[in-house]
Amino acid sequence: MNITDKDIKLIKSKGLTIDKVLSQVEIFKNGIPFVALRSAATLDNGILKFTEHYQSELTKLYNSRMSNLETIKFVPASGAATRMFKDLFRFLDNYHSEKESLNSYTNHEKANAIRLFLIGLEKFPFYATVMEKIKSSYPKFDSLSEGRQVYIFVEMMLKEKGLNYGDFPKGLLPFHKYTDSIATSFEEHLYEAAGYNTNDKGNSELHFTISKNHLEGFKDEFERIKKKVEEKTNTNFKITYSFQKPETDTIAVTQDNEPFRTEDGTLLFRPGGHGALIENLNDLSADIIYIKNIDNVVVRKYQDEVSGYKKVLAGKLIEIQDEVFRILNAIDQQNPTEAELKDIKKFLVQQLNVRLPFDFDKFSEKYKLQFLRESLNRPIRVCGMVINEGEPGGGPFWVKPENGRLVLQIIEAPQINKEDQRQQDILASSTHFNPVDLVCGVRDYKGNKFNLIDFVDPDAGFITQKTLNGKVLKALELPGLWNGAMSNWISVFVEVPITTFNPVKSVNDLLKSAHQEKLFS
Repeated sequence: MNITDKDIKLIKSKGLTIDKVLSQVEIFKNGIPFVALRSAATLDNGILKFTEHYQSELTKLYNSRMSNLETIKFVPASGAATRMFKDLFRFLDNYHSEKESLNSYTNHEKANAIRLFLIGLEKFPFYATVMEKIKSSYPKFDSLSEGRQVYIFVEMMLKEKGLNYGDFPKGLLPFHKYTDSIATSFEEHLYEAAGYNTNDKGNSELHFTISKNHLEGFKDEFERIKKKVEEKTNTNFKITYSFQKPETDTIAVTQDNEPFRTEDGTLLFRPGGHGALIENLNDLSADIIYIKNIDNVVVRKYQDEVSGYKKVLAGKLIEIQDEVFRILNAIDQQNPTEAELKDIKKFLVQQLNVRLPFDFDKFSEKYKLQFLRESLNRPIRVCGMVINEGEPGGGPFWVKPENGRLVLQIIEAPQINKEDQRQQDILASSTHFNPVDLVCGVRDYKGNKFNLIDFVDPDAGFITQKTLNGKVLKALELPGLWNGAMSNWISVFVEVPITTFNPVKSVNDLLKSAHQEKLFS
C-alpha cells in the first residue's frame, strides 16, 4: 500500500493510525473465519421460558429495586430510512405512467409490495400530510390517471422537492396515526420508556445514537412533543445523543484487496456498522441499560404488555447479578468449600450457560478460583428471544470457538458459511430469533463500570460487497453490537412473546396491527 501525505492527513483526522488501517487491509486479504455452529439454542438448551408466577416475582423484584437504580434506554437510531422505501424507489425508477397503466405495471413486475401499499394507502400515518402537499402543488390532481396520481404521491412523499421522507431517519418519520395526532417512532420510544424506565422521582433517561446531520431534527422533535408526552406520562425526560465515532470507520478495498480510492484519489472509509456503537454504549454509565432498535415500537394500546416483559427481563438481570456478586464477594473473602463449589458450578452451567472445561475438577484450587472469577466478572446481558417466524436477522446458537468450549452467542447469517451444508442445516433448525431486546448490566461486583471494549471478539466482524459509482468494493463491518461486540459477556436468553417484536423494515409494516390504533374494518 502506497501511503501519501494526503492519506496520512485523512487517517489522522479520523483518529485512526496507519497501523490500524494496514491491519484492516490484512483482514481483507486473510479473510474472516466463519463461526462454527454446533446447534441452535432452543428451549431448555440455552433459552429459558418463565411461568406466569415467576414473571410476577421478577417484576416485583425489579419494582422493589427501581428506586435505587440508575437506568437508561439506549436506542440505535442512526442513518436514513432509504431501505424502508426500497420498493417505492424502484417504482419511481421503473414506472412510466404515460406508457402503461398501473395495473399493467404491477402485474408484469409482480409488484406485490406496491399493491399492498395502495390497498392500505389511507391507513398510513403520512397520508393526509402527503395529500395536503400534493393539493397545493397539483391543482388538477383529481383529473389525472390513477398511475400518474400514485407516481406523484410516492414522489411527493420520498423526494427532496416534496416531504423528503426517503432521506429522513426512521426516528423522525410518521409511524402511528391517532385520533388527535401523528407520532414518530422517537415519540413512541418516550411513551414506552415511561412504562419501565422511570425512577421514583419521575425521571426517565434515553440515549439515541444518530447521524450528526440529524441532530437538530431530533432536538426540534423533542421540543415539539416534550410538554405533551411529559404531561401524559407524568415523567420528566432527559434525552442525550451521540454519533458514531470516526475512529470506528473502516477502509474499503477493491476486489484485489487494494485500498479503494475515489475518483480524486482519496482513500474511501465507510462506517463500521452497528458494532461501532459499542464505543457509544461504553461511554454510558448506569446500573441497567436497555437496548432496543428505533423501529421496534407499537401503538400505545399495546405498550403495557411490552413494558411488562421489559420489567421481567430486568428482574432476571437483577436476580443474576445478586448471585454473581455474592459469589465473587465470597471468593474474595474465603475459598469456597466443596459443597459451595458444587453450587457455583451448577449456577454457571444452568443459569449462565457457561460450559466448564472437562477436566475442571482436576484443576488446582488456584486455577479453579481463577476460572470462576474470569467466568463471573463480566458484563451481563439478558436478551429476549422470540419464536422464529422467518424474519431476516440473527438468532441464538451454541458456537464452538477455535480451541475453546461451547459458548452461547447471537449469530448473524453473514457469519455462517453458505457453502457448508451442515452449518446451513443448523441455521435452518433455529427455533428463535433475536429481536434486539436487551437488558444489560455493565458494572462489576465492586460497582466499577466495565470497559466494554475488553469483551469484544475482534474476529467476529464480516466482509460485505458494495458498489460506489458503479465500481465494486469490499467493506469491513465491525463485530455487531449484539453479536461479536458482546461475545464475551455473560449471556442469558429468555423467550418473550412475538408481540414484543414489531419492527418496521418496509413501509408496509406500518399496516400491521401493532402499528394501527384502529384496525382495518
